[in-house]
Amino acid sequence: MRVLLSVVGTRGDVQPVIALALEVRKLGHEVGLCLPPNFIEWAQSLGFSTTAVGIEMRAPRPGETATSPIPDLITDQFDAIGAAAEGYDILLGANAHQYAARSIAEFHGIAYVNALYAPTALPTEDNTRVWNERSRERVNANRQRLGLAPINDVLRHIVTDRPWLATDPTLDPIPSIPGMFILQTGAWMLADSTPLTPDLEAFLDAGEAPVYLGFGSMPVAEGAGRTLIEAARTAGRRAILSRGWAELGPIDEAPDCLVIGDVNQQALFPRVAAVVHHGGAGTTTAATRAGVPQVVVPMFSDQPYWASRVCELGLGSSVPLGELTAARLASALRAAVEPAVAQRANSLAAQIVLDGAAVAARRLIAFDS
Repeated sequence: MRVLLSVVGTRGDVQPVIALALEVRKLGHEVGLCLPPNFIEWAQSLGFSTTAVGIEMRAPRPGETATSPIPDLITDQFDAIGAAAEGYDILLGANAHQYAARSIAEFHGIAYVNALYAPTALPTEDNTRVWNERSRERVNANRQRLGLAPINDVLRHIVTDRPWLATDPTLDPIPSIPGMFILQTGAWMLADSTPLTPDLEAFLDAGEAPVYLGFGSMPVAEGAGRTLIEAARTAGRRAILSRGWAELGPIDEAPDCLVIGDVNQQALFPRVAAVVHHGGAGTTTAATRAGVPQVVVPMFSDQPYWASRVCELGLGSSVPLGELTAARLASALRAAVEPAVAQRANSLAAQIVLDGAAVAARRLIAFDS
């Protein structure tokens, strides 16, 4: 079988699809990938056939400014995925921003699956309206180019009435939506064997377990790094600060804080006292899998949902970005490292499904449109 996987977004969107692609290939099937341009080299290094879709989703480079208008990303999806899909047997679109994938599958007469990373993307009255307002006209214009009939509900068209939920059942109980059958596979986690750097190993070994502070690809305001570091110090904790796309940096040369770049979270998180993060699905799952308390600072999209789940499960707490101060975060950190919270986090870690990508690969190969 030839399987085409399509994804747009940041690394948090792409990495799970890479995990699924590796599992499908393990089963002896051919896999092609449609993904943003800045992830092409990574996918090709793993031996996958690739097609670039959309624009680069990455941190801006120093001195970089926009020099050209953003293209029509919906038409780009129709063109890129449409050209890539020839000869494939099934097309999986990851996340709800797959404006073209189902139409392309329909045009080629192949099976289609949509997989979501959070239940917040499932159709509701509000997000259905938003998807229609921003995309229905362009989706239908492109469907007309292919000789396909217009659609009335873009989100329901993308998601279908049988979507997959690539989330952990403990972290994310399946919601009940009339007329919809949801298959939950478990989160698609990519195994990472990258060693921690010598300076990070030395920092971890030099004292009490530090707290991890990082907002990944979130564009937080200048001064956020200072707030995070001061909060850790107020709470009496050493800190590991992840630069992220916001390029957070040190505020002084004190030895109680180490600033790092990209890191293997699977190796680092079990060795810290708590994880302060933005509430992305992948980071939330990684921290829960590590059995470590969390403080979530949600900003938008599905992040408030994951923050609420962390609180409901007793794994930590949440501080809204608009209320983030060093004092508020320090208080949340003190509460997070209390023995009872740490014990709950450690206990829940054993319940996290580790083979979600393998489960999804088997279901995908057996899928019957």
